[in-house]
Amino acid sequence: MTGDDSINEELPTIAEDLVVTKYKMSAEIVNKVLKEMIGECKPGCSIRDLCILGDKKLIEETGKAYKKDKKLVKGVAFPTCISVNNIICHYSPLMSETDSVLADGDLVKIDLGAHIDGFIAVVAHSFVLGASAEAPVTGRKADVMMAAHLASEAALRLVKPGNENTEVTETVSKIGEAFECKPIEGMVSHNLEQNIIDGEKTINNCLNEAQSKDSETHEFKLHEVYAVDVLVSTGDGKNQEKDAKTTVFKKTGLTYMLKMKTSREFFSNVSKSYGPMPFNIRNCEEEKKARMGVVECVKHQVLQPFNVLFEKDGNFVAQFKFTVLLMPNGPMKITGLPFDEALIKSEKKVEDGEILTLLKQSTNPRANKKKKKAAEKAVSEETKGDAAPMLVES
Repeated sequence: MTGDDSINEELPTIAEDLVVTKYKMSAEIVNKVLKEMIGECKPGCSIRDLCILGDKKLIEETGKAYKKDKKLVKGVAFPTCISVNNIICHYSPLMSETDSVLADGDLVKIDLGAHIDGFIAVVAHSFVLGASAEAPVTGRKADVMMAAHLASEAALRLVKPGNENTEVTETVSKIGEAFECKPIEGMVSHNLEQNIIDGEKTINNCLNEAQSKDSETHEFKLHEVYAVDVLVSTGDGKNQEKDAKTTVFKKTGLTYMLKMKTSREFFSNVSKSYGPMPFNIRNCEEEKKARMGVVECVKHQVLQPFNVLFEKDGNFVAQFKFTVLLMPNGPMKITGLPFDEALIKSEKKVEDGEILTLLKQSTNPRANKKKKKAAEKAVSEETKGDAAPMLVES
């Protein structure tokens, strides 16, 4: 793997209509599957069974696209993970592990992704099981849900050409503070490219001192695509690994001559079945062999683990992740489901004037154009006696 950007210049971008179409197809699939999966989440349901069902749905839905083109690769871009309460992310247990079940009042995060021809759409959504307008979510769960929701809404308005990644990080922290919550440390959003789920341009979810030193400031550019991932906690925002086994991995692109036959066979199967996309070893044909083979692969960094991370017990973590295309007429958010504020009653609110103004901005490119035209018309009417102002398209 090299840090040289020139490699990616050959990759197709959303400047091409066909690429946009493929991203939108992937997005429709993940939104549909996410919506169905939320409907499947009920008290007493097995989280493992739900994760298996999510992956099955992703495979079925992507299988319907481009049926005639046998060479076109499509499928799961991020296996279904369902993390509840203080579990931050990547929870999707193996058959050999103890399972967990959902309970009423759980704060549930569903995270999944699909791709068509390597064009990836990912999404994550949080909700509280059993919440209704009559019995809305209150207390710390409500605080963290509102904080994560508004932080992701602010991020959507900030991820646009000309703005810098640090602005997003700072705003997420400020919104967290308003709800006495903290963004989770060590979490990063990436740009997406064909077959690349973790592009080199990143947005930190929060900045501690160590990250500030390493983090690079960059500007968002037209025709880029981002998976914007916002995770907020009622705790101190520190993540830790516990006893849950890591089940999601992806190839790193590095090479190493694996010594064990089991590892070589496993890695060869992974390369054929999943290519560069993240996968769950539960979906490998023989889970036991996969569990043996994965150890050497991770040790020598040919596979990257997506560890299951936890906040301290008793805390709650909420997550919203969406995919956004930076189009000429404005950012186009293609994944994510509506957030029902009627179900959440937090006593706290954002009072920062700049952030409130930002959150009031429309995210509909057409609506913005109309507003701009109306503003320009008002300006020209005000100045009729004077020389007509030059109205320059920004």
